[in-house]
Amino acid sequence: MIDALLAFWDGAFGSSYAFWSATLVRTTPLLLVGLAVAIAFRGGVLNIGAEGQFALGAVGAAAVALALPGAPRLLVIVAMVMAGALGGGAWAGVAAWLRRRFGVLEVISTIMLNFVAVAVVSWLVRGPLQEPTRVYPMTETFHASARWPFLIEGQRLHIGFVVALIAVALWWFVLARTEVGLRVRATGESESAARSAGGIDTARVTFRLFVTSGAIAGVAGAAEVGGVTWALYEGLSPGYGYTAIAVALLARLNPTYLLPSALFFGALEAGGAAMQRDVGVPFPLVQVLVAVVLVAVLAIGRWHSDRALTRPEAGAL
Repeated sequence: MIDALLAFWDGAFGSSYAFWSATLVRTTPLLLVGLAVAIAFRGGVLNIGAEGQFALGAVGAAAVALALPGAPRLLVIVAMVMAGALGGGAWAGVAAWLRRRFGVLEVISTIMLNFVAVAVVSWLVRGPLQEPTRVYPMTETFHASARWPFLIEGQRLHIGFVVALIAVALWWFVLARTEVGLRVRATGESESAARSAGGIDTARVTFRLFVTSGAIAGVAGAAEVGGVTWALYEGLSPGYGYTAIAVALLARLNPTYLLPSALFFGALEAGGAAMQRDVGVPFPLVQVLVAVVLVAVLAIGRWHSDRALTRPEAGAL
């Protein structure tokens, strides 16, 4: 047990390389996709499709990287971000349209679209985008101009982390300081009350939130292929879209707490990989730990909410 804990610490925080090149590299997609989930959930949209939106964002970014070999680096990176946002947003837009036009529950449609997205990626890397030798189910490695620069020399942390921090800060500002944020908060608290008492077009608000959420998840996919893998292949995501739900819930959908929440799960992934590699501890045990922590946090939050409702002053109100 002690050896396992030491391996976990070494893998997540034991050295500068472990922290910058393992923990924070894993934190980056979790922060972006966690933000995507938090944006949707905050407005009452249960977007469970961040995994598929992540994949389609990676597809869009990879297509741009392969189409612009040797182009100016800044141009390629900006185009990859835009293509990733477009891919993820369009994929979320399918579920948003189904919800608005036919009343299809987004929980069902987004989960189904996750499987479709995986199939699309598999077809692309075994067909139109497969590397020239046709041996491996992946694209060819990106040209140097499409590889996102690292933030620190000798470390693998890339500028996608800065993009994630900026996105979280922007969402905090929008949510806390703008009229748009007020509409989002009102819709998330009670869609019927926001519509009847506040005069808010809740259908438009939720549609835009859905697409925005998908776009952010798509940017995460672009950051992964541009900053980490430098290619698109099957199994690109180890489940970031699903882990991000836990990231968002642990942060209680509050952008202020998204970074520490994503960092926590990033450390669990980095440390868990080290435990598996160095000590032979099965990685599913780390996933069990994540589930236990999440359930405990949610239970404590519910307990505090129940206590607040049962206080005498709350009853008097």
